[in-house]
Amino acid sequence: MNIKILVKILGFVLCFEAIFMLPSTAISYAAGQYDFLSFLLIFALMLAIGIPCSLLNVKRTKLYAKDGLTAVALSWILLCVAGCLPFYISGAIPSFIDSLFETISGFTTTGASILNDIESMPKGLLFWRSTTQWIGGMGVLVFALAVVPSITDSGINIMRAESPGPSTSKLVPRLRKTAIILYLIYTSLTILEVICLKIAGMSFYDAFLHAMSTAATGGFSNQNTSIGAYNSVAIEIIITVFMYLFGINFAIYFAVLTKNFRNAFKSVELRIYTAIMLAAYILITMNILNLYDGHILTALRYSSFQATSIMTTTGFSSTDFNIWPSFSKSIILLLMMIGASASSTGGGIKVIRIIIMFKSLGISFKKIFHPNIVKTVSIDEHAVDNNTIFNVLLFILLYIIVIIIATLLLSIENFDFMTTFSSVLTMIGNTGPGLEMVGPMSNYSIYSAFSKIVMSLCMLIGRLEILPILFLFIPNKRSYIK
Repeated sequence: MNIKILVKILGFVLCFEAIFMLPSTAISYAAGQYDFLSFLLIFALMLAIGIPCSLLNVKRTKLYAKDGLTAVALSWILLCVAGCLPFYISGAIPSFIDSLFETISGFTTTGASILNDIESMPKGLLFWRSTTQWIGGMGVLVFALAVVPSITDSGINIMRAESPGPSTSKLVPRLRKTAIILYLIYTSLTILEVICLKIAGMSFYDAFLHAMSTAATGGFSNQNTSIGAYNSVAIEIIITVFMYLFGINFAIYFAVLTKNFRNAFKSVELRIYTAIMLAAYILITMNILNLYDGHILTALRYSSFQATSIMTTTGFSSTDFNIWPSFSKSIILLLMMIGASASSTGGGIKVIRIIIMFKSLGISFKKIFHPNIVKTVSIDEHAVDNNTIFNVLLFILLYIIVIIIATLLLSIENFDFMTTFSSVLTMIGNTGPGLEMVGPMSNYSIYSAFSKIVMSLCMLIGRLEILPILFLFIPNKRSYIK
């Protein structure tokens, strides 16, 4: 294990987090609210620790896969612990566990909250709360690779450990250029949404908050009733479109930018992702039609927004889908599990994994009746190797195991099964709202400190896709990854 490079990376992470905290500090100062001194103190502390660590002289900058996994896991834990301090020290969230839960929910882009009155929070803290989601959406280490050319000789191992999806490859030969391209796309779409929301009637402050949360598919809002507070069709349409866009594989945007339209639009993942979403719109609309007095456009308005919000794991709400019929809520749960596309900012299992799983199962069934058949799984006319198929199936198995264990642990609270199960599902899928007692009009303050720690682990496991967090608990790492 290359300890020095790990310390150097952690130093960069603290420095970058301090820089990202500056806008929130400025907003707090301008608003003249009580959280300003807390921001100032944490900013100075992070730089005091981060700068010496980042300037550490490291001769060997090579990072192996095990180092990449460890660097990502430790960086995210450090991000969350440091990031929760403004909430805790300012007294806005008096409990450290609650502060940590809220911050982990932000950085992992889950959007689950323990706040009962969001609108009473200081403006600086609310902006920081949404900023944590924007940072977490693309990943702070991907940002580090973009701005620091020589942070490591093997940054691809960091990108693979931090980016969601079954595999991560470079869009261009140089890794730093790949990271820059990803952040340029991410930032450009965020700014475009800010402009659209401002035109639709939001203030700049609200537009920035909701655009950052949408970009990260996170779902934090500064309103107690989320997007429903605005009661604006225009705002809901804009956010629906951008949630869909941020749930798409970013490699498709690169293909469009390079005018490689054939590769962009032949993507089977994009087609299935879109088809599942449209099917959910139609099925939910027909199922909830009676709730809205047969007004099909009203039913479609709410079904399209919520289906997009849940499938992209954003978690915004425009209505209380907790009152919808069981069929619609079952679709909501299914969309939570499926999630968005690989290499997007969305969570869940990912559409491409579902496609690979069903294709491999289909071939396995064919081989039962035709043992001599030679057939391989292919995606977009490219064969998927057996190692990738194994990793996909292993991921889905581990995903289910984590859900089972976490559900058992949360059941100690003795809440109803749907509350417990949906809480776990939404945490590991990084979605936000669940069902019943943790529906879109409720929050997670009902849980004990122990359950919040379990759910926090689920959020980290879901965002980092199991392995980086699991790797920290493996006793003898050398025998697993070299």
